[in-house]
Formats: sequence, structure tokens, C-alpha cells
Amino acid sequence: MFSTLLGALPPDPDLADATMGDRIRATFGELEAAGVELVASGELPALATPSAPPDPPDPSSVVEEWRLETSIATTAAVKQVLPGPYSAGRNGARSAQAWAEALNPTIAALAAAGCTFVEIDEPDALAISVVASERRRFVDAHRRLTDGIGGIHLSLTLTGGNLDVAGPATFFDLPYASFAFDLIAGPDNWRLIVDAPQDRGIVCGAIGLAPGADDSREVLVWAAHYAASTNGRGLARVGLANAPARPGEALPTRVEMLRRLAIVADATRLAGVESGEELARSLDPRAIDARSAGLGRFEPAARRGRNAP
Repeated sequence: MFSTLLGALPPDPDLADATMGDRIRATFGELEAAGVELVASGELPALATPSAPPDPPDPSSVVEEWRLETSIATTAAVKQVLPGPYSAGRNGARSAQAWAEALNPTIAALAAAGCTFVEIDEPDALAISVVASERRRFVDAHRRLTDGIGGIHLSLTLTGGNLDVAGPATFFDLPYASFAFDLIAGPDNWRLIVDAPQDRGIVCGAIGLAPGADDSREVLVWAAHYAASTNGRGLARVGLANAPARPGEALPTRVEMLRRLAIVADATRLAGVESGEELARSLDPRAIDARSAGLGRFEPAARRGRNAP
């Protein structure tokens, strides 16, 4: 089990004029303090911004940024986030295939430099659920992206809505070691998780960022255990995360985002508790006990036995 950040972390206005190194140092410190175990810079790939440049990042610049990130002291693991070729192709001048061919050597360069975890972020892939030609374009782009890549954990992040209609083979025939799904904007993505092969990791984006969204640990713990139960996957291949804001959607404040990530981290710890009794004591009893939920209050087992009709 592990916890991680998906998408952007709202910028800190006090660091608006800071160097990239200072911003990343601050982000790593805050994510680590929240208990997040797999950290990222929290800055979206360029394609996710309205002023996205038309060209993919230069491999040497990406490797330089990764080396900067890993030079910053942190006890957490560090992942490198790259734009997904399909979403990039929909938002820029280059095609998805051209982005894939350009990003492939970037991943290879990261692996050669010692990077062990690369996340490919696809926030704009909903068209593949309804248009067969878009689905083929998506699959072709990701095959080109991953061609010949080895010695590195590749993770594909799919957010923004329900993608289950695209079918499991669209994703799981690709050579990704793990997949992160948005389960807030796309609750039907659970259908994909159920069909994911046992050896693939699953990251559940199961806490929303909208005002008033459910931020209970119980939902996150349930999500972790349900994902672990599918195809006998086990908790070792499951992670928890936030569901990122959709493109154009306002982010919460940085303080609020970090508060929710701390809940994700706490739920990750609880989900890994081996003792069922200890887990039950740590959760709201109404989430695990039907009678208590119906009564709106907790009745311990002994008392319930005495009062049973």
C-alpha cells in the first residue's frame, strides 16, 4: 500500500517568484508532512495548462529536472510525471503519435539516469469511450510510447470521467505496470479495475476536491480493500490518491488540498492494518455495521446481543 498525489498541487503564492528547486523543496516537505509516500513536483505537465507549448519536452531537460528533484532530501519515493501522448495530441499542434515518438526517448533517458517510476498523465481521453478511431489512436500512441522501454515502472493515469466503455483490452493489453483511475468523476471505472490482471497495480483516486466532497477515511479504506480483492491482487499492488481536478476546474486552496492528502495517507495506513478488530476500532462504526448505521449510533456487540428480540 502507498499514497500519492495525482494531478497538480495548488501553487503557493508565497513561492511565486521562487526557483523551481525551492518550489519543489517546499512541495516535497509538505507532501511528506502530510504522509504521502510517493511524491511528485505537483506541477502539471505543460500540456495541461492553457498556454501549453506545441512541442514535447526535451529529454535532457526532463532528466535535469528529475535529478534536481532527487537531489532534494526526502524520505519518500519520487515519481516523474510526463504528459500522455493522446491528451497532448488533442491539445497541441502535434499528433498523438508524434508526441509518443518524442516522449519515448525521454522515458529511456530517465531510466538510464536511474529513475524508477514514471507516470503518464492522460486527463483528456474520454473520446476513446465513444469513437472507435480515437480508441485506436490512443492504443497506437501508447504502444509507440512504451516501445522498447524496460527497467522502469511505467504507470498510466486515466482521469476526468468514465472510460469503461473503451473496454479492458484498450488499457491492459498495454505494457504498463500500474494504472491510476479517477473514481470520483468516473465511478464506472471500477468495472475496469475488476478486469485488471492480477499483476497490475491499481491506484484509486477516491477522494474528491470539490467543496463538500466526501473526505471520509472509510470510503478510501473500502476502495483500497475492494481493489485488492479483484483478481486476488492483494494490498501490495494497491495505492490511494486524490481524484484530480478536471481541466479548467478550480483547485482547492493548497492548505485544503494538503489536508485531504493527509486523509489519503491516513487511510492508506489504516487499510494496511492486518487485524480486522484493530481496523474496526479505527473507523466510524456506522461504516462497517449495518445496525449502527440504521440507528445512527454505535451499539457494541455485547449490548446488541442483550437487546436482540
